[in-house]
Amino acid sequence: MSSKKSLFTTVGLGAAFLMALSAVGPGFLTQTAVFTAQHRANFAFVILVVIVINIIAQMNVWRIMGVSAMRGQDIANKVFKGSGFFLAFLVALGGLAFNIGNVGGSSLGLQALFGLNESSAILTVGLSGLIGASLFLFKNFLGAVDKFVKVLGAVVIVVIFIVMVQTAPPYGQVAVRAFVPENIGNLLLPILTLAGGTVGGYIIFSGGHRLVDAGMTGKENLPNIDKSAISGVAICSVVRILLFLAVLGVVAAGGVLDAGNPAPSAFRLGAGEIGYKFFGIVMWAAGATSIVGAAYTSVSFLKTLFAPVKKYEKFFIIGFIAVSTLIMLILGRPAVLLVLAGSLNGLILPVSLGLILCGSFRKDIVGDYKHPIILTILGFIVVAVMAYMGFRSVGGIAALFR
Repeated sequence: MSSKKSLFTTVGLGAAFLMALSAVGPGFLTQTAVFTAQHRANFAFVILVVIVINIIAQMNVWRIMGVSAMRGQDIANKVFKGSGFFLAFLVALGGLAFNIGNVGGSSLGLQALFGLNESSAILTVGLSGLIGASLFLFKNFLGAVDKFVKVLGAVVIVVIFIVMVQTAPPYGQVAVRAFVPENIGNLLLPILTLAGGTVGGYIIFSGGHRLVDAGMTGKENLPNIDKSAISGVAICSVVRILLFLAVLGVVAAGGVLDAGNPAPSAFRLGAGEIGYKFFGIVMWAAGATSIVGAAYTSVSFLKTLFAPVKKYEKFFIIGFIAVSTLIMLILGRPAVLLVLAGSLNGLILPVSLGLILCGSFRKDIVGDYKHPIILTILGFIVVAVMAYMGFRSVGGIAALFR
């Protein structure tokens, strides 16, 4: 029992933080601030729905990958020949879109923390990419990644909690609207975007791939796999709730967020200049951990499909970060990119989750393992609901390009 406990502490908890901090990136901060300002207390309902979606999606995907000891793209290829390549392309593309925004967000964090202006973008963007890439130069780079995301994850939670206490949000109103929102139809795009930003694209696979890489697989490890998945969702949800409450306290008191940079303005309005410095810490930490998670997971989708990627994995990861950094320097506009990436990843979720669920019926994938019927049913409901919301929200996503 002690060895299993130790395995969860060293690997399972690291995978949970990797998944959670892959989700809790600059896009997470930007999306939460934007939608809180738009929907006020009603956004509590969105968060509640997304938490349920997160649990269902993560439990399904992590269990099936864990039992099979196979990564997402390999399961997909067995389900429908060639679909693993298609899934890898979608995930890598979504991961790149997210990572461009992650680098930009991390850069904004450094600018806020050290009082730099936009003319320093070349320096701060380059430094953000360099810090993320340097982790993968370690011989045991996965161990370095685990420690990095755990420490910065704790920093993010503590700092946002302090700001939330300062803003004094209307807790009673939140409790009501979490279950009785106004105009649910207006909340479809936020649900799609938040679900995409927390379990869409590469994020749903990040922790599961980490478990497979570490060998925490097989039916005997299901308790640890379940604990790891639930811990990842819990960490991510705590940060989301604290951030939502902090921003809601600001807008409920009459504060108007800067449309170009909503998250930093919320911290500044809520806690003054020290709040703005706190934002710098949170934004940098969120960006840095998401750069690492996006690059690691996106490349992990390619390494079993292309032999050179597996042989030179760490160099492909570093190259992925370098390309993201270069594109960010050329494109700019990180806030729009971050919301857009979450929405696009929400469209990927029905495809990726659907393929993995189909794999649970294949003995050549899961052996004699019987996937819980309730998880299967709920999983396919999430696939259908997310596909429907994606179809309904295409117009809203298109508006982000304007």
